Amino acid sequence: MTAVLAAAVLLLAAGCSGAGEEAPGGGKTPASAPTPTGGGTASPSGDASGAGDGKEPPPAKGSVKVVSTLTEDLKSPWGLAPLPDGDLLVSSRDEGTITRIDGESGKKSAVGSVAGVAPAGEGGLMGLAVSPAFATDRMVYAYFTTESDNRIARMMYDERKPAGQQLGAPDTILRGIPKGTIHNGGRIAFGPDKMLYAGTGETGDEELAQDKKSLGGKILRMTPDGEPVHGNPEADSVVYSYGHRNVQGLAWDSEKRLWAAEFGQNTWDELNLIRPGRNYGWPEVEGEGNKEGFVDPVAVWTTAEASPSGIAYAEGSIWMAGLRGERLWRIPLDGTKTVAEPASFLDEKYGRLRTVVAAGGDKLWLVTSETDTRGTPESGDDKVLKLEVK
Repeated sequence: MTAVLAAAVLLLAAGCSGAGEEAPGGGKTPASAPTPTGGGTASPSGDASGAGDGKEPPPAKGSVKVVSTLTEDLKSPWGLAPLPDGDLLVSSRDEGTITRIDGESGKKSAVGSVAGVAPAGEGGLMGLAVSPAFATDRMVYAYFTTESDNRIARMMYDERKPAGQQLGAPDTILRGIPKGTIHNGGRIAFGPDKMLYAGTGETGDEELAQDKKSLGGKILRMTPDGEPVHGNPEADSVVYSYGHRNVQGLAWDSEKRLWAAEFGQNTWDELNLIRPGRNYGWPEVEGEGNKEGFVDPVAVWTTAEASPSGIAYAEGSIWMAGLRGERLWRIPLDGTKTVAEPASFLDEKYGRLRTVVAAGGDKLWLVTSETDTRGTPESGDDKVLKLEVK
């Protein structure tokens, strides 16, 4: 109730802000939880009903335990991608480098620099993903900002080469994603269909989100070669959904439904259930609008409580990392609906939280973000934490 009242005050008082992760704002489950309907053909997002997946829904109340601090002293970490052997790859947004972290000891080793990265503002080397065929193709994918655009490239990873020299030259599979000092999106992930998905931002140019010909303010779906996928809303386009402001969280639940988190402007951050071809409202709607033609979010937060970046699915819930909110949100799900109000954990204990990744079963990896120029770094920042959740 407190969050809702605070949000009401903000709705009355807020002006139009062009800020990125730092815009003020609050959070709740919408009064009428949406059950968005489909568009386009069958997809890995699953069906549109609110039915469960045949399993018992998670309990209304959960818990988070920090099992260990895996590693420390990372500089502007952004993307995190597990390797098949349990080790982790982490990107440095501002340094343009990739580091390997031993999944047991936390020992760090340099993989290499990504050629062409031009860090500025919220841009730089962001999302990482490991090819579903990594055992044979050894490919690592990265989303990054250049002097002219944001793009997605893949690189051969050769562990036999000397440390710091293990990355091959970037092979660009998709270019022309709009870039800006804010709202560059940046999250990439391979879905259950083994296709590559990317969350992009509208760079502060709101109209791009509604322009289907632009790659800004979208969720994109492509083959590992960067080509449009059969079953996309438009056969010749990688655009999967539109009307987004700045998507930095992508995750699939146990029924292969796609969920995404994005920044609001000065009132509501959002968790959305993604359907192909659907319009998620920005800039016409922020939060729950109940307007024909737009999909309402499943849950919303004031930006002061969230400013979400990465999300992960584990133990029947979506887990959402908050930057400005400096907390980890749990959103328990029964199918496409929430079981209970979202609850927060680790409030202001570790500072800004950038990325959360499922680590199998009840375990998560959580990456802090205090060295990204917007935090207040302390000794050891930034860190990768191992969590046990339920």
